[in-house]
Amino acid sequence: MGNMNDQNNKDKEIKNKEDLTPEQDSNKIEIERGQKEIPKVEEELKSALEKNQELEKQFNEYKDAYIRKLAEFENYKRRTENDQLNLLKYAAEPFIKSVLTVYDDLERSLEHVNDNNSFESLKKGLELVYDKFTKILDSQGVKKIDAKGKPFDVELHEALMQQPVEGVPPHTVLDVIEHGYLYKDKVIRHAKVIVSAEMISHDQNNSSGSSDTNL
Repeated sequence: MGNMNDQNNKDKEIKNKEDLTPEQDSNKIEIERGQKEIPKVEEELKSALEKNQELEKQFNEYKDAYIRKLAEFENYKRRTENDQLNLLKYAAEPFIKSVLTVYDDLERSLEHVNDNNSFESLKKGLELVYDKFTKILDSQGVKKIDAKGKPFDVELHEALMQQPVEGVPPHTVLDVIEHGYLYKDKVIRHAKVIVSAEMISHDQNNSSGSSDTNL
């Protein structure tokens, strides 16, 4: 009896297969093939997820490293800006410290004004202060313009007046009213000077007088 039922089932399957259209048969084959591919697809999906997790981990590590580097750069930038500001703010500190020694010498000189022989002491003290201050200015690149007896130079001198002097070529600095100074290669104050003028001859005076008479 059992054998007859198995045979009947097989006959039904054969009959069902024979009843399928070519399109239905093709779809059934695709379904069966797809079912066989499911484990492989699941494995590939699992591998892709693992790779994605690894990439996400690397991304977070790079992100953290970038944030740390950015913070370090901002701190460095802030420190550099502060250093530059302090450099500008206290740029004159070395010069001021050197000037303080001159200030101390002046103060000591003034303390001895009322002593016996105060004039000589004060004179020596002022000479000492002057020499020390000159050395300080020289160390900073500040030099006095040597003007007296030199040809007048508009780049270095400022003429306050002109006067003729016998035996002196015209346009020569006769005297310095206020010294000028150079800071390195730049004129920071022109020397105020008196400059020689051309001598007026007797002939020119007579000629000028004659012209005045004729007028």
